Amino acid sequence: MRTLLRRLKRDNWAFQRPIFEIDEKGVGVAVYTAKGPERTYSLICFGHDLPPELRSDRVIAHAWDATFTLFDGVPDKNDIARLSLNVPKQEAGRISNSEISLSRANRSVRLFEYVVDCLAAGQQPDADRVEAVGYLMRTTAVYGSGKFGAADRETLSNRQELNAPFQAEMLSVFLTRAFVMDLVEHLAKARAPKTAVTLDPTLRRRFGVGNSTGLGLAPFIVNHPVLLNNWIAARETGLARVRSLPSATPDERKVFRRMLDRALINAREWRSEHPLQIDKLARLKSDLQTLGAHVADGALFLDTPWNRLHGWAEDRLSLEGQEQLVSLMLEPYGSLVDDLTDSMAADESEAFVIDGAMSLDRLKAIVEDIYGWALEIDWTQNDCIARVWYVSQEKLEPRLGERFEEPVEPYEQPLAPGRDAAAMYRCLTDWKGEHTVAAFLLRHPDHRHVARRAQIAARYPYAEIRDNTISSAMLPIDLLRCKLAFFGATHFDPRSDRWVRINMFRGAPFPDELASGHADDWSYSPLDRAI
Repeated sequence: MRTLLRRLKRDNWAFQRPIFEIDEKGVGVAVYTAKGPERTYSLICFGHDLPPELRSDRVIAHAWDATFTLFDGVPDKNDIARLSLNVPKQEAGRISNSEISLSRANRSVRLFEYVVDCLAAGQQPDADRVEAVGYLMRTTAVYGSGKFGAADRETLSNRQELNAPFQAEMLSVFLTRAFVMDLVEHLAKARAPKTAVTLDPTLRRRFGVGNSTGLGLAPFIVNHPVLLNNWIAARETGLARVRSLPSATPDERKVFRRMLDRALINAREWRSEHPLQIDKLARLKSDLQTLGAHVADGALFLDTPWNRLHGWAEDRLSLEGQEQLVSLMLEPYGSLVDDLTDSMAADESEAFVIDGAMSLDRLKAIVEDIYGWALEIDWTQNDCIARVWYVSQEKLEPRLGERFEEPVEPYEQPLAPGRDAAAMYRCLTDWKGEHTVAAFLLRHPDHRHVARRAQIAARYPYAEIRDNTISSAMLPIDLLRCKLAFFGATHFDPRSDRWVRINMFRGAPFPDELASGHADDWSYSPLDRAI
């Protein structure tokens, strides 16, 4: 998200709303355009009159308050007419390679009508109630990369503005946020033309776009090892650059302390009803207070302060606190780390080809090095193979089943690289044929996928998840948070261990504010929100 806004601001993108034909119930169509140096993209928004009983967080819903598509260019009347027959149907419809993404959203039951009522009465909504939810609409999917007929990723990746991962999807959400805020103000004015007011700009920016995300993100991480490597490598490289600094300047110390204060406000405002996350939040708030006291004692005035601080945190803070510290350490050093954005894309086709000339001794050594943890697991134990990843027929979405409780094993997807690497290793140990990978795979083609993964992981050190993805103890929420954190999502609120609510672009400027506002300093709550 921050990568996107930096680019939009740097390249002087212009934004317009050429169409806003929405009635007093929120039904109609609106178009938001983003014009860059070379191309224009348009978010086409369809508003619907959805009965409250049909409003759902679930991906398998069949109706929504609003549906969207990101159009390549500026749509004409024929485009809008065509898309009006398909976009509201989502999976049941079809879009074309003129469309880049497909998405939908539902109104917040707790907040949407309340905000409309307040504005219609000439009042601003209560800031604490806004903070408790943080969004007026929540998406349940933003599809791209060829799904349901949309333009394929390969046709767009050579465009500079879309080369970095998920830039089209983030642009869609950024413009969706503008539509949602315009919609709520429009409905208030339609309800009470004489008394309605618009949202205070500062309060308006405290609304993001909610998102309900489930198991689909977890297989993505497994299936895109080179992309995962590039994301983690960018983070680790940035961290290494900061840790290697011999000292911190007064300005850098000031920025860190200010961001630390804001992170503590952010943690205090972060609400969840899930016991696991409630415990993590309690530890995070305690960690940040401990970190603040340590910094106040002069930790940043020492030689190599960031390396010392990181080592101190490894011994004293929870994992949640350690990860927060890493993020904070990067904040004073945009000029040192922001160029790593350019390394986060991946041409995964280059890594897909298997090196058949590799010796089996080399392949065995790779497995021992990268999958040594998996070789120590007893894969005959039910707890170690308790889960099955499969794809639902109804929505073509990943699901997680119980191997020994449901008849899902025949539909299992190859999403257990640890188990599969151990199985290949046993076969390699018994192999008596020619000592090349090609000869081995000709006889055992069922091991092709894990031989490929092993060779990829040998070249890309962060490509593999070094844990059992089908264990009874595995928590999919950890995989989801990994990907969503790279998106820039905030305020994770797990609803179970398999799906989570998040907030996107909360605190960010709106399109009309971007030229004069901060494109990069909005991820944490402002200091005036101290509670």
